[in-house]
Amino acid sequence: MIYLLLSIAASSFIFVVFKLFARYKINTFHAIVVNYIVACTSGVSLYRGATPTLHIPEQDWFIGATTLGILFIVVFNLMALTTQRSGLSVVSVATKMSVVIPILFGVIYYKESLGIFKASGISIALLAVYLASVKPKEVRTPIKTNLLLPILVFLGSGLIDTSLKFMEGRYVAEDDVPIFSATIFGAAAILGILSILFQVVSNRFCFEFKNILAGICLGVPNYFSIFFLVKALRNDTFDSSTLFTINNVAIVMVSTIIGILLFKERLLTKNWIGIALAVISIILVSLS
Repeated sequence: MIYLLLSIAASSFIFVVFKLFARYKINTFHAIVVNYIVACTSGVSLYRGATPTLHIPEQDWFIGATTLGILFIVVFNLMALTTQRSGLSVVSVATKMSVVIPILFGVIYYKESLGIFKASGISIALLAVYLASVKPKEVRTPIKTNLLLPILVFLGSGLIDTSLKFMEGRYVAEDDVPIFSATIFGAAAILGILSILFQVVSNRFCFEFKNILAGICLGVPNYFSIFFLVKALRNDTFDSSTLFTINNVAIVMVSTIIGILLFKERLLTKNWIGIALAVISIILVSLS
């Protein structure tokens, strides 16, 4: 349970960092690349396992972790593009609704139970995520939604969570969790560095030290959000469908509350209803 709470806390702190990016005019992509480097370094520093670092490419999970890292940075760019074209609420809903993919995977592949409490809780959770994600400005302004981009964000985010669960259960040893997480971020960092090098060659790169600081602030909680999530998945307290539901809904709740307390965000009636439904959904899923 403690690992789940720590993962929720780390993921919610990422929200705070992203909000500050806009305030201090941070180049998001550059900070994200630094963030992946920092996250990778954090994992390597914490690793105390028996597998020598040079033998990491020989591990059964290496190709999967590398693929996940590439997927991380691709989905991030899809999210940025979706935000620009369709608005923040669209990308937020697409990302959080993707929880249905690992939930269905857990029920179908791992034969996890789906009783009345869990089914009701999951259904309410999806509605809660949608209602809590609606923002005032975007409610008043009609959005011409490009369907392809939100669908790709939905599928990509769901695939990331599902792959984490599958690889953690089948290939990753307990002692290898730190280096497994580091490898994911390392692959994303390499792809990001290559993108920046392309910007340098094409004279489109502008260095600002504040982007490095921002990336460091983002990288540490980003690493631990994945590290603690993988640790939570290894625990038998909840099955994966229950854990992913609680994790995603709790992140939406905590992020919304942080927005109110720290950034004085104004909530709609729909947002408050979403928060209330989120609490109900967590209770129902936990009871299952």
